[in-house]
Order: sequence, then structure tokens, then C-alpha cells
Amino acid sequence: MTDPAPPAAGLRRAGSTVVRGALTLALGLTAACASAPPFDPDPPVAVTPSDWSAGETGGPAADSLHAPWWSGLDDANLGALIAEGLAHNQDLAGASARVERAVAQARMAGADLWPRTGVDGTAIRSRRNFAGFGPLAGQLPPLTANTFDAGFSASWEADLWGRLRADQAAALAEAQATRFDLAGARLSLESLIVRAYAGAAEARSQARLAEAAAGNRQRVRESIEDRYALGLRTSLDLRLARAEAAGARAALAQRRLQLDAATRRLEVLLGRYPAAELAVAEAPPAVTGRVPAGLPADLVRRRPDLAAAERRLASADQRLASARRALLPGIRLTGGGGRSSEALADLLDGDFSVWSLAANLTMPLFQGGRLRARATAAEADREALTAAYAGLVLSAFAEVEGALAAEAALAEQEAALVETADQASAAESLADDRYRRGLVGLITLLDAQRRAWDAHSQLLTTRRRRVDARVDLHVALGGGFTHPAIGSPTDE
Repeated sequence: MTDPAPPAAGLRRAGSTVVRGALTLALGLTAACASAPPFDPDPPVAVTPSDWSAGETGGPAADSLHAPWWSGLDDANLGALIAEGLAHNQDLAGASARVERAVAQARMAGADLWPRTGVDGTAIRSRRNFAGFGPLAGQLPPLTANTFDAGFSASWEADLWGRLRADQAAALAEAQATRFDLAGARLSLESLIVRAYAGAAEARSQARLAEAAAGNRQRVRESIEDRYALGLRTSLDLRLARAEAAGARAALAQRRLQLDAATRRLEVLLGRYPAAELAVAEAPPAVTGRVPAGLPADLVRRRPDLAAAERRLASADQRLASARRALLPGIRLTGGGGRSSEALADLLDGDFSVWSLAANLTMPLFQGGRLRARATAAEADREALTAAYAGLVLSAFAEVEGALAAEAALAEQEAALVETADQASAAESLADDRYRRGLVGLITLLDAQRRAWDAHSQLLTTRRRRVDARVDLHVALGGGFTHPAIGSPTDE
């Protein structure tokens, strides 16, 4: 017959069973961790139109489902430049780091759902002196003692009302918002690179136009000076020719300065040293393709900034739920076990086991109104975010409508300026021919040349503005025309 277990061993097994049971219960109750609140695609606005009211749309989409949004701009260099900027831009690197921080904070918030465990060990050696009484006074030897402890502890708060899960859901939604912030930063950087590239290309074209104008003005001046020396031109023509030549040189210097600044600005966006050495196209990219017909108004929901605002609103809902649930009672379980003895070797002996298990019930009664004030503040935060989200949605609609209107107006303006430049160039040729034959004066020639150069300069600017308008439209829509709608990112 098996000998019965000693009382100490039975007590040890009973304590271990209780602790294991408590931990098993805790792990079972926390198995279902919190997740981020579902993505709500419906913005809190009274009226959402089914189609845009501004601009003329029609024709095939300017991009395909898998093509980047800038494919509607006819320039082969854009893809490589944007890839370089996305890889090396410092602002984008900072946005990426903020995403990592938000994800880490969400994991920290979720840690409260799980038990907290730890191990500890102590070793104490103490000496005590005894004074004694009567005949033993001063004769008792000092007492030296050793104490060794090794233990395990665990604590867990039962999330009865879902307060901790609401805290984690709020943190997860905030982490998702930072991801959308990163997507918005990428889109913003892409648009800035395209705008800067188009601006640098226009600046280069304007500089070349200014060079041609300065060269022409210099030739006219030299011709007038030669004829003035022969007595064939008046001093008025000489002064006008010299003034125009000097003005053209000043305009050329200004254009070169603008090209230098535009090139350095683009290099900074790409993460390069701003040495003004980047070669750009000789003209702004051409806008190809029309805005597809029937572009749905709900396409604006793909915008990363709107998605981030929706996630922050969802996070505020969860924070409000957590603040309200903090008014309810809570239960915390604590347990521990280990061994304690006066000899280090006895720590391996089960007879020196100790354990404890406790359950605490807490109910907030009076805290000076702090908890209710916290709930009121959370509700106010949610209302403020709701209003801000609705305002942001309306602003997004306005940006799309404005970009569509600009798309149509600038296309019409460019067509008119093409005709203006053609007619002004023809008028310049006629004025030059008549001046050479002595049928018109120098002022007429200079005025015709100035009109032609101004028309070509305005045409370059309008073509760059058309690029900016198309970029503004893509940014307002959150990407390409046929890109799928944005969705909630994967929970961490």
C-alpha cells in the first residue's frame, strides 16, 4: 500500500493546483483579444451627391487599375524620380517611424488584457545582538541567520465590462490612423515631386525662352548701333534698343535664378544634396486622357486623410466607452508561489513551499467627480472629432469640384493661348519684315516681339498649371481614377 503523502507535500500540491487553475481561468478569459473597430465608409454629412457638378468628364479613364496615378502625365522620368523620393525623403521616414510608435502603443494597451507574471529571488543574511536580563546580561551570543526566498507571482484584472478591450481597440484604431497618415504622406510627397518636376521643367523652358529673347534683343541693339554710326537711325532708336537689351538680360538672370531654385527644391524632395545639378525635361509634362465619365462621388472616401479622420473618430468612440465603463466595479486576481528557507539547499525541497491566492473587488464610490468628468471630456472629444470629420469631408468635396473646374478651364485657356502664340509669332515676323523695309518703326517691332514672347511664356505657365490641376485632382480623390476604394488595414 502506498504511504500517504506528508502534509507538507499535500499542501504544496493543493497550492500549485489553485495557482494553475487561476492562471488557466485568466488565460481562457483573455483568449479573445480586442480588435480595431470596423471601418465605417459613410461620412457624417447630410447630403452626399452621386456625381460631380463641376467640370466636363468623358472618355476612357486616364489610368488603369494597376497603373500609378501619374501615368496620365506624359513623362517617362516621373516614375524613377518618385521612387527615389519615396526611398530617401526624410519627412516620409519620420511618418513611417510614427506608425511604428503607434503600433507599439497599441500592443502596450493590449498587454493589460493578459496576466502579469514575474519571478523573484532574495538572499538575506542578518545578525542580531541580545542584551539579556539579570545574570544573563551581556552573556548571550549574537544570532546570525540566513533567509532565502524564490517565488513566482501573477496578477490579472478581469475585464468584466470590456473597459480594457475598449482601450486596446482605441489604440488599434489610432495605429490605423497613423498608417493612413503615412499613406497620405506618400501621396503628398508624390504630388510634391510631380509639381516640383513640372515647375523645374517650366523654369527651364522659360530660361531658354529668355535666352532667345536676350539674344534677339542683343542683335537688334548691335544693328541699331551700326546704323546709328552711319547716321541711318536716331538716338531714340539707339536708346530704346539698349534699354530692351538690358531688360532682356535682367529677365534672363531672373529666369535662371528661378530654374536654380526649382531644381534645388526638387533635389531636396528626392533626398539628394541640393546642388542644382538634376537634369529636367525641356517642357512640363503633357496632360493626357480625360477625366472618366460618371466618376462617382464616393470615390473621395479613398482619401487617406479622410480614412485617418474616420479611424480617430472610431478611437474616440472606444475611449468614451472605456471612460464610462471605468465607473463600474472591477475584479483583480493575484496569486503567487515559491519556496522560503534558511538554507540555500532547502530551496529544492518541496517541504518549504509557500503560496497565496487573492481576489480583490473594487468599486469607485467617490473620487471628486474625476471619473465622470473623464467620461464627459471623452464625449466632448468624440463630438469635436465628428464635427471635424464632417467638415473635412465637405472640404474634400470642394477640392474635387474645384480641381474638376480648373481642369476644364485650363484646358480651354491653353487652347486659346496656343492660338495667341501662333498669331503673335506671325505678327512678329511681319513686323520684322516691315521694319527691315522701313515701313514701321522700332517701337512697333519691339512691341510685336514682346507680345510673342509673352504669349509663349504664358502658354508654358498654363501647361504647368494644367499639370498642377491634374495633380490636385488626384490628391483630392486619393489617387488614380480607377483605384479601388480604401479599406481598413490589417489589425496589429
